[in-house]
Amino acid sequence: MPLTPLDIHNKEFGRRLRGYDEDEVNEFLDQVIKDYESIIRENKELQNQILGLQERLNHFSNIEETLSKTIIVAQEAADEVRSNAKKEAQLIIKESEKNADRIINESLSKSRKVSLEVEELKKQASIYRARFRTLVEAQLELLGQEGWDSLNAENQQISHSSSTVTHLTAEHLQRG
Repeated sequence: MPLTPLDIHNKEFGRRLRGYDEDEVNEFLDQVIKDYESIIRENKELQNQILGLQERLNHFSNIEETLSKTIIVAQEAADEVRSNAKKEAQLIIKESEKNADRIINESLSKSRKVSLEVEELKKQASIYRARFRTLVEAQLELLGQEGWDSLNAENQQISHSSSTVTHLTAEHLQRG
């Protein structure tokens, strides 16, 4: 057990002949007591400072640990967000490619259909033109003949030609 200033103060030494000067010893002991008390006070202050600094160190260590964990969580979250964004971008690209393929296929199909319709209309126009030419040529041939039998025969021919033109025109309109 360490000495206290009171232990030093209360310490009594035995007397002998030719011993030390009692006043000098007492003065020295008083000085030792003061220095010892000062050292004890300083030691307690330093221990209090150490405790305070240890508490601050623990506090900052906790903050450091929390920040470290927070940074790790933030990094993981950022990695997850980046990964999800990449996956979503890939899905958008795939869907866009599918839509582009669908649009191209639909356009090609419509183009083929329009092309077939144009070909059919060209055939019908060619048939109509040939029939109309035949009719006009027949009419010109009739006009070129001299000596028509009678006006009645003309009326029949004209009536027949008119009905043929009407028939061909109606037929053409029904197809187109």
